[in-house]
Amino acid sequence: MKERKVMESSSSTAPKRTQIAEIGKRELLRRLFEGTGFTNKQLFAGDSSKQTVSINRLMMEGVDFDLVYTPLKHLGYKSALNALGPLYARCYQPKALSFTLALSARFAAEDIVELWTGIVAAAKEHNIENLSLELKASMTGLAIGITAQGEQDPKTIESAPKPSGTDLICITGNIGAAYMGLHVLEREKVAFNKIPASEMASYKQPDLSRYKYILSQYLSPEINPKIVEQFKEASIIPAAGYFITDGLAATVKELCQEHGTGAKIYLEKIPIASQTMEMAKEINMDTVTAALNGGDDYKFLFVIPLSEHEKFHKEFPNVDIIGHLCKPEAGALLVTPEGAEIPIQAQGF
Repeated sequence: MKERKVMESSSSTAPKRTQIAEIGKRELLRRLFEGTGFTNKQLFAGDSSKQTVSINRLMMEGVDFDLVYTPLKHLGYKSALNALGPLYARCYQPKALSFTLALSARFAAEDIVELWTGIVAAAKEHNIENLSLELKASMTGLAIGITAQGEQDPKTIESAPKPSGTDLICITGNIGAAYMGLHVLEREKVAFNKIPASEMASYKQPDLSRYKYILSQYLSPEINPKIVEQFKEASIIPAAGYFITDGLAATVKELCQEHGTGAKIYLEKIPIASQTMEMAKEINMDTVTAALNGGDDYKFLFVIPLSEHEKFHKEFPNVDIIGHLCKPEAGALLVTPEGAEIPIQAQGF
């Protein structure tokens, strides 16, 4: 690729670059699937006795990711999770993944292999049965289209309670870390681009080890592939579930709008990692802003019936209860430790 890399080590020997046209699309697809255990099946039949749902995602270079500092293998893995997450949130078991890659001429076959390696790793980790890939031409960089399909027993879906009353709002991990990790990468990119060409030969990668956690949360997030099974084993069905990618504030407002409820989120209950707070202080950003409006958290928000509180706390000790539903006229509120109620504003990401 033509971009100057921030996160990759320099090398005196340029790696081999094989143009896709030299191999041909069909041959490249054959090589990509060779030895993976998957065949390139474009159609997923599924189990006729199960209820099936599909999730569609589109990730655009320059909007959803920056290849200056995002390794292609990490991007492939993360793009798969981007579509799998909403299935898990709805308590569907993922079964199929379908990718369409739109590529400009600057991408070589080696780049596609690297991206595909991450995708296959995610597919295997999440027990995907059907994986497919299509390649298209693009005039402007890289675009990744993903469709994920999942299944669930219709009785399980039908028995899910509706969000109501003072049901509990829970999230599966700390938030804001990915957004702070993105700030580290953007800052290093700006610094890197200021280096004169005459000094590039002596350039050394910056030591970012103290930002390891927040960088990992942005570049290589993880999802527990057993979350649906755990709910089943605990005999708990969430009243609602969401995959947090555009910030906690946007997710809470979506919950209220979709189900016609209000919500109260308690500020002191929101889990925020120490490294997130340290980075926010370093760049003079309010930590709460990062937690509420940062993106790419890749965590789940579940609404759990209040009657399941004790069982849920026992079966899911690492999940944080951050608030509860309330009357719709209250709206979405952030409650401070002093008891002040502030309307939640979702500013986007």
